[in-house]
Amino acid sequence: MQSVENKVISRIYGNQRGWAFSKNDFLDLGSDALIRKALSSLESRATIRRVLRGLYDYPKVSSLIAEPMGPDLDQVARALARKYAWRIQPSENTALNLLGLSTQVPAQAVYLSDGPSKTYEIGKRQLVFKKRSLKESGFKQRESELVVQALKALGKDRIDADVRKKLTEAIPAPVWKRMVRDAKTAPAWVHEIIRRISDEVYP
Repeated sequence: MQSVENKVISRIYGNQRGWAFSKNDFLDLGSDALIRKALSSLESRATIRRVLRGLYDYPKVSSLIAEPMGPDLDQVARALARKYAWRIQPSENTALNLLGLSTQVPAQAVYLSDGPSKTYEIGKRQLVFKKRSLKESGFKQRESELVVQALKALGKDRIDADVRKKLTEAIPAPVWKRMVRDAKTAPAWVHEIIRRISDEVYP
């Protein structure tokens, strides 16, 4: 029988570096007390890092300086959403950044949420949740919400060959076929662009 700590670390490794999580992500593996103890032990050994109260990550390591990189704010946002049962979606500008369509690293990562409006200070950046009515939050794939928000931010007339190229570099070809089905609730012009890209990369 594996110990609870071994089960916890196995799940962490399975989600790979950059993953953010809370104890809620492990409660199927053991009692609340045992999960807390396992996370505390892993943090004390610097296997995981505390990002916020009750929230940790398995940090990525820079290949240049062999030092832990800053937390992935998208992972942190999704860990908080799981913890508090919020529905979230990235703002249009945040989606552009996550897909590599914007070269700037913004001081804020902004997410729309059906939870409360909150701001978290993480290092030198802010993770901001803005309470909104989420009209397009029923996507099953993270990639769908990112692409829909990014295309809306750019606007129909700015979707050129360079944008399509960057999108296909950011998202694997098979995902586009699933995205066509997943993004049917998006504006018609957005869905049509997704369908065209899907036909190009995965005929």
